[in-house]
Amino acid sequence: MEHLINSNVREIEISGIRKFFNLVSQYDDVISLTIGQPDFHTPSHVKEAAHNAIDNNKTNYTPNAGLPELRRAAAHFVQHKYGLSYEADSEVIVSIGASQGIDIAFRTILEPGVEVILPGPIYPGYEPLIKLCGATPVYIDTRDTYFKITAKQIEQHLTDKTRCIILPYPSNPTGVAIQEEELIKIATLLKDKDIFILSDEIYSELVFTGKHHSIANYPGMKEKTIVINGVSKSHSMTGWRIGLVFGPEYVMKQMLKVHQYNVSCASSISQYAALEALTEGINDAEVMSIQYKERMEYVHNRLVKMGLDVVKPDGAFYLFPSIQKYGISSFDFAQQLVENAGIAVVPGSAFSPLGEGFVRVSYAYNMETLVEAMDRFENYLTTIS
Repeated sequence: MEHLINSNVREIEISGIRKFFNLVSQYDDVISLTIGQPDFHTPSHVKEAAHNAIDNNKTNYTPNAGLPELRRAAAHFVQHKYGLSYEADSEVIVSIGASQGIDIAFRTILEPGVEVILPGPIYPGYEPLIKLCGATPVYIDTRDTYFKITAKQIEQHLTDKTRCIILPYPSNPTGVAIQEEELIKIATLLKDKDIFILSDEIYSELVFTGKHHSIANYPGMKEKTIVINGVSKSHSMTGWRIGLVFGPEYVMKQMLKVHQYNVSCASSISQYAALEALTEGINDAEVMSIQYKERMEYVHNRLVKMGLDVVKPDGAFYLFPSIQKYGISSFDFAQQLVENAGIAVVPGSAFSPLGEGFVRVSYAYNMETLVEAMDRFENYLTTIS
């Protein structure tokens, strides 16, 4: 009866990141620089808040949109950090991680026949969700613009079917961010057009120079922008699964219906932990960001000295060096790196066809691990150059 399964589901592939992660698990003595998992522990005071919630039997359903006090804390957090203004009771939803927030956003605004513009290379989690809605992903090649989408590129790809544009910055897999000057150009282009923007800002607290800018801050943008954020990366809380969705009330009241029937609500214990993270731990990410920057500088310098072309990241914890000069596919390169050097990176092809010819290196690991990994990487390259 397999033929009766939804054809949109059957056509979806398992994430290339996970495919390669599973492949690597078959090998011994491999240093894995694959998963975007912070190596820091969840802050102790956040874990203590979760313990207290359990001890005080705060284990019931919460309101569908999330604890009112958490939504207030989330609204204050983005106001304090990025100048974004949202009403806690009508413009904030607590989701089960950023991924579920993206899912309910797409299911609310997309339908068969519409198009979604994405910059490539890009995190592989968007395209399957777009296709599940019957919509069509339209990729913009950003390889010649340092992986940063531009207003000019967007304008060239707009059609009467364009429903949404994804701005995932700081970016996974490249670590780059869009500078304010370009964001203003994009906002100017789109402010009078009936097109949604999904701004995935999950790495907003991990920006190394200056501060993070959200397109929702510019004139005419808030009413068409859905902002995705959360505590997974900022507070090293990936397993707690708390995302935050911000948007105009007319969208959010529809999105809440999808969220309600999808999951009812996020885990109450995780919500109390997130409340602590966004209040008492409002600046917890600063220490992590400093260390990520130091690691980035080290790994970037090592890769450059190896003769690899690599765009220097603005944030997050990834580098995306080119391996095109070796004349083999990114998957074969990554597999040979595992087999011959005991290092695992993610093939660039996992991030859309536009990622072919690159590999993603995560530096969300301690310096001792990174030093050993770069030594192995360099030794391997000398054998194939």
